[in-house]
Amino acid sequence: MTTTPMKRSLIHDSVLMTARELKPTLADPFYLIFGLVQPIFFLLLFGPLVHAEAGTSLSWFVPGILVMIALFSTAGAGSGLHADMIDGSFERILVTPLSRPVLFLGKSLKEFFPIVIQAVVITVATVFFGFRPNPFGLLLGMVLLGIIGIGIGAFSYTLALVTRKNDWMFWIVQQTLLFPLMILSGILLPLDGAPAWMRVLSAANPLAHVVNAERDLFAGQLTTGNVGWGFFAALLTAGLGILAGLRALRSTSR
Repeated sequence: MTTTPMKRSLIHDSVLMTARELKPTLADPFYLIFGLVQPIFFLLLFGPLVHAEAGTSLSWFVPGILVMIALFSTAGAGSGLHADMIDGSFERILVTPLSRPVLFLGKSLKEFFPIVIQAVVITVATVFFGFRPNPFGLLLGMVLLGIIGIGIGAFSYTLALVTRKNDWMFWIVQQTLLFPLMILSGILLPLDGAPAWMRVLSAANPLAHVVNAERDLFAGQLTTGNVGWGFFAALLTAGLGILAGLRALRSTSR
């Protein structure tokens, strides 16, 4: 009898917490605009270097850039939590009636929306340069981007909780992992001709599967194995990130 109200309360409180976390981002769109600068430079300066047949370079390169947006926009999300720890606002939130899972879920789920907004802006911009994504694939691709963004953001928050107020340690670990994950995902260059050890590492990289899935989805290939593996990798990353974060939050609040 009490299970359903508890579930409703968890969902309701998580939605409220997500909305609370979104307010600063939506109130000050500078964060969203600034997050588009790097992808635009990559499209303008690196895109022409990708060797492909005329008219197909954007269809290969743009989906990878969108995944890069998801990676770069959420990998540093934990820095905001560090700021909350330093100024004491995090401790004040912990003593509120909200449950620990709600606090973490709200922060993690918030990452979905800025990524999708940025990805839509980039996609619309590239349409003027001849990019023509499949409409249904585009919709599924945005959902996939949001899911992987939740996962990366959750791991970033987890790292912030583990390193606590040592923000220098957070940035060392974050920067150490960021670029290998990007390179081994095939965002910028195909890994077909890479050494065997790089292909093995790429196969273990969730982002590589998401990138392959995005390229198939935008090309209108909605039922390929790449798409299935992409959603599996994104959901697994999100699930493990949230579980790791909840465990770290319990340890922090003891």
